[in-house]
Amino acid sequence: MPAIAGVRAGERPAAWKKLLAFAIIYFVWGSTYLAIRVGVREVPPFLLAAMRFLLAGALLYAWLVARGERSPRWREWLSATLLAVLILVLDYGMLFWAEQRVPSGVAAVMLATIPAFMALSEIIVLRTQQLTMRLALALLVGIAGVAVLVSHSLLLGGAPIAARGAAALILAALSWSVASVLTRILPLPESKAMSASAQMLAGGVLLAIASAALEEYRGFHPAMVSREAWLALAYLIVFGSIVAFTAYVWLIHHESPTKVGTYAYVNPVIAVLLGYFFAGEALGLRTILGTALVLVSVVLITTARAKKEAGATAVQQAVTD
Repeated sequence: MPAIAGVRAGERPAAWKKLLAFAIIYFVWGSTYLAIRVGVREVPPFLLAAMRFLLAGALLYAWLVARGERSPRWREWLSATLLAVLILVLDYGMLFWAEQRVPSGVAAVMLATIPAFMALSEIIVLRTQQLTMRLALALLVGIAGVAVLVSHSLLLGGAPIAARGAAALILAALSWSVASVLTRILPLPESKAMSASAQMLAGGVLLAIASAALEEYRGFHPAMVSREAWLALAYLIVFGSIVAFTAYVWLIHHESPTKVGTYAYVNPVIAVLLGYFFAGEALGLRTILGTALVLVSVVLITTARAKKEAGATAVQQAVTD
């Protein structure tokens, strides 16, 4: 994304560049769930994830080094590896595995519960947040949304998602929330892009090891994989991992975290619609209601956090003034 990355420090970017960056993180990240679904139909899940992150991490790392950025120190590599276990092996590994059993749109909705698990981590582990009535309501609404998607007893039409797939996605959301807590205390490169490349490289290696341990290589013949699946992998590498991340890093330097964070509840909607129109995934009352409840939960949690951060900033500014 040369046009976006080329904005000089201190220069106010044009409105169209902001709109382009938002469109990229909204639509590209929202569409990766469908690309994963296409890929895992023919390529074993952990192997597909390993190829995605090894190649994306290597390309991003080489580009950053060529620009003169410092490589991570050994302690930073250790931190990146720990985060890679939580984010890439447990979160993305479980996502790729689950999408063999769960529609791509529903998988995106299940992972939209990450803010709820992050809030619980802040309450229980970091103790930086209190359980308010608003937060308790948000958590209950989110739980209700997940229950709608997985319950066999609710007469909402459409089949509930597979129990093993749902469990894998909940584990994925939980592992991401734990990683987000650790990110605040672990030594990592100052450059977000270098940190991401280190995590993708470490995660790609670990995913390849997991794939070998699960014997996914047996019976897998690359020549038998369709062009559609290879294109899905290329899309995940180039657009999902490099282009969208570049847009995200650029955007957080030019917009408030609250606005940038809106991708958390736009991506699931994009994923559900793409799954319905392009993959024939069901869009019945169960999916609509479950999605709506989870998104209400996400909005309540993220807007509450935004108000808290804005209040803290105002107090700090008053003190410094």
